[in-house]
Amino acid sequence: MLYRIATTILSMVCGILWAGLCFADSPIKIQDARGNWIELAVPASRVVALAPHIVENFYSAGAGGTLVGAVSYSDYPEQAKALPEIGNYKSVSYESLLALAPDLVVAWGSGNGDEMIHKLESLGFTVFVTESRSLEDIARNVRMFGVLTGTAEAADRTASAWLDRLAALKKNHQHLAPVSVFYQVWNDPLQTLNGEHLISDVIETCGGHNAFADAVVLAPKISIESVLERNPDAIIASGMGETRPEWLNDWKVYPGLNAVKNGNLYHVPPDIIQRHTFRIIQGMELICRQLQTVRNP
Repeated sequence: MLYRIATTILSMVCGILWAGLCFADSPIKIQDARGNWIELAVPASRVVALAPHIVENFYSAGAGGTLVGAVSYSDYPEQAKALPEIGNYKSVSYESLLALAPDLVVAWGSGNGDEMIHKLESLGFTVFVTESRSLEDIARNVRMFGVLTGTAEAADRTASAWLDRLAALKKNHQHLAPVSVFYQVWNDPLQTLNGEHLISDVIETCGGHNAFADAVVLAPKISIESVLERNPDAIIASGMGETRPEWLNDWKVYPGLNAVKNGNLYHVPPDIIQRHTFRIIQGMELICRQLQTVRNP
């Protein structure tokens, strides 16, 4: 009883109580994906995002108005296209970034890489590093962006609604017959994703099993022979655009492969599966339908 009273008082003082921490209007202290504590005297009002999915998640957090710069392909939602572009997720113009004078730079750990992040910090930028290895991490990042920019209540509402939708999807796909899936990122070099990647979580949510979950690196380059050896029930490819990549049909030269023999070669547009945003649930719903077709041809 005393705990509930104390929590109520704390929530009134802070405005929001999230993840067991109290965030008042100022200052803000929050831990990023590296385990580093980032401190802001006041909520960030000039933010540069170094990945398209980070841009999208800021809008989901109700904080799109704080963005003053982004990288190439930051094209969702529509208003994101008007943001000044400072390069791409692998290479940015530090001069352009300095000119924007952001009070916070939000980076993608595994995408931008340690070298870029360390360079940004050496130039005096406050850098908050994000990573998503599970579906729940997407909602967690949206909530953190809300905390960082003073839109925590709006961010929490959208995150909670999305998590409810995710929970319903997971419940509907429990106890289904497992389907072995080879997720193909690209054809040359032939590349997939291991069990630590977010997309592996998507596959498992739909009752599938990532055929290369045991790979050591996050996005391994593999051989055709290894795919033939693991003989997946389905092959799901992303590619670069909305249309089905032509190279997906290259597997048809291996008629003994289960995925080919049963006609289970599928495509999911990359924007709704490879971007770590709330839209990934659209890609997940599509994959769930595809795997159900494998079970019930």
